[in-house]
Amino acid sequence: MYTISVEKNFDAAHFLRGYSGKCEKLHGHRYRVIVRLICHKLNEVGLAYDFTALKRQVAEVTDKYDHQCLNDIEPFDRINPSAENIASTIYNDLKPDFSGDAALDGVEVWESPESCALYRQG
Repeated sequence: MYTISVEKNFDAAHFLRGYSGKCEKLHGHRYRVIVRLICHKLNEVGLAYDFTALKRQVAEVTDKYDHQCLNDIEPFDRINPSAENIASTIYNDLKPDFSGDAALDGVEVWESPESCALYRQG
């Protein structure tokens, strides 16, 4: 079995509704998103999954967040744009793209060099 991962960054602002502390105020992050796939075999070229294709798929999901206030974008207009909710949203948006020999393993969202949330289903 192989694990393939790609990383994508985007800059965005957010605030946490109902939170008591400085994160309840509008602030920004350079988010780091890491997407991991599990692949059970290699293709005829010797690749578990094409990095270029995976980078494009991740960008299609995350580009709408770049330089935005996340609280203004679905689903974060209804739920808090916490790292946990961002990770699960990206995961659920990507999941339909994978079946067969490549399966989505998890999505990590880093808000800072020291803080991240990992979402995995199951």
